[in-house]
Amino acid sequence: MKKYILNGFVAVALLFAASCKPEIQTPAGSTTGAANFSKYIAIGNSLTAGFADGGLYLEGQKVAYPNLIAEKMLAVGGGSFTSPFFTDAQSNGSGYLSLTALVNGSPTLTPVTNNLAYVDQAGHLAKYTTEVQNLGVPGMRLDLAFAPTFSAANPFLERLLTSAQVGVTSYYQFIQGRNHTFFSLWLGNNDVLGYATNGAVTTDPTNSLTDKATFSTLYSNLVNVLTAGGQKGVVATIPDVTAIPYFNTVTPALLLAKAQAINPAFPAIFIQTGTGSVRVATAADLIRLPFQTAGLFAVPNGSGQYYGLSPQNPIANNWVLDKDEVIKIKDYVTSYNAAIKSLANGKGLAIADTYAYLNQVKLGVKVNGVDINSGFITGGAFSLDGVHLTPRGNAVIANVFINAINSKYGSNISITDVSQYRGVKFPN
Repeated sequence: MKKYILNGFVAVALLFAASCKPEIQTPAGSTTGAANFSKYIAIGNSLTAGFADGGLYLEGQKVAYPNLIAEKMLAVGGGSFTSPFFTDAQSNGSGYLSLTALVNGSPTLTPVTNNLAYVDQAGHLAKYTTEVQNLGVPGMRLDLAFAPTFSAANPFLERLLTSAQVGVTSYYQFIQGRNHTFFSLWLGNNDVLGYATNGAVTTDPTNSLTDKATFSTLYSNLVNVLTAGGQKGVVATIPDVTAIPYFNTVTPALLLAKAQAINPAFPAIFIQTGTGSVRVATAADLIRLPFQTAGLFAVPNGSGQYYGLSPQNPIANNWVLDKDEVIKIKDYVTSYNAAIKSLANGKGLAIADTYAYLNQVKLGVKVNGVDINSGFITGGAFSLDGVHLTPRGNAVIANVFINAINSKYGSNISITDVSQYRGVKFPN
């Protein structure tokens, strides 16, 4: 089985500690307030589905934040909440990464490849076409939610559709007709995340930036259909993609320290920017997490110039969000979130400000006596892919949603005990 051994500079990153913020507090559940939770549906992408550690698998599905919210809603009039779980025999779903060793701070990540849910060599997953309330689909974008052909290209949506619907039914159409009384909506992340995680390089519709005006229009269309019967709900803002471990684990400073431990004469880390120019990397430049397993750093070319350590052999642009690309991405996130908040306020919906809260997590929070931050592996909030949440991270986000719902509608949903959920699973 192929293993991915993370470079030694991660050991330095694991030493960083985080400060603490006050923990979330909400009274115990007893009243519904102005909302009706009898049929709750969740709209979203991989975060809503429970995707974690680079894959969708049963354990992650079970602790997806909508499932945790629905469990707490039971005490205030909530009904059953069904998710498209993989079977026990196919519990590892699409496969995922497991932490199989941690030696001197250097982790080994091993793909889990048994008990998968693939049914053919083309990558189709086992179907689940009965009624569900968790409608999260990994890889879903706001713009592609309106594209019927995307259902044939996305295996996670394809598995939720009948054969006759595949390729002709959009996600926007799929979520309708659910007779819901309450909804959560956390969609739009991938409209900027795909671009960012591809190093600000666009190669196809899944890694482009959605036009700001288009985003606002499509989000309005989505909210309108979800509230067409007067239903109430909660929408979530889009997180700052630069605050996740994917962009904050491999830093120029750590790379340089690793190189200088071997040869103190190395002067700096050199990167290629989005404009094609080459310069010395700074702390404002963000290097993608997969760079640490790419096997490129400090490898000499034919002229003996070490990759990333010479202006003649810089780290290529697709591995880096340079400072100007970071500014551009932040600008789009700010615009998307302004549209989300404006539309939510106009409809009288609750707003779960995950943007603000996950920026607090980056610094460090304390919830139910548990310290949580966005550190890779040790922080507790983010899984091994550096983007998606651990069970503990899902519990934290569930509480952000619950607090927003309670505040807006006067309900009294109790919060989740974060201490009962694990962070990254360490090897025995």
